Amino acid sequence: MTTLWPWLAIAGLGMYHGLNPAMGWLFAVALGLHRRSQAVVLQSLAPIALGHALAIVVVAAAVVTIGLAVDPRTLRLAGGAALLAWALYHLFYGARHRTRIGMQTGLAGLILWSFLMASAHGAGLMLVPALIPLCLSPGAHAAMGAADSRLIPLAAVGIHTLAMLLVSGTIAIAVYTWMGVGFLRRGWINLDRLWIAALSATGLVLLLY
Repeated sequence: MTTLWPWLAIAGLGMYHGLNPAMGWLFAVALGLHRRSQAVVLQSLAPIALGHALAIVVVAAAVVTIGLAVDPRTLRLAGGAALLAWALYHLFYGARHRTRIGMQTGLAGLILWSFLMASAHGAGLMLVPALIPLCLSPGAHAAMGAADSRLIPLAAVGIHTLAMLLVSGTIAIAVYTWMGVGFLRRGWINLDRLWIAALSATGLVLLLY
């Protein structure tokens, strides 16, 4: 690729999602504490990452499909508007998200929970600015070839999910083994507000770019 920033952005967003307790590591720790097993914490991370990846795949597929039918400028405007709309929704209604998956859930329940949480937070939408140049620019197809360029969205999803899994797994094990969940009450960054600001800023960039 002629530029590295989209890949760095995709990996960075994966790390941020891994840091956010709402994206899975806190649920994994809760399951481990409930069942008194560190192995449960580790086993929970894979389906959580898979559900997150599926939510990203939906957006990546939509970007590629729509991008083949409309020009990139229209797609950027649509993506910017969607990000701003999602930021407003998250600001006023985000606290009402209730995904009722209990402590007795299994593999399918964890995948579903993670998919719904990632979708509700607009996790995939934030990848739109990076997916457009990676998947739809003429340079991407010229550099890699038509066949290989179809693998770019899958590579993006894989890198994002791997970064998310590594960060969330590290935090989950550290919290379960040493720190405990009490530190969240003593002091933690309000990641929801930071996420709303990021959604809004990214939407404005796409609209004004």
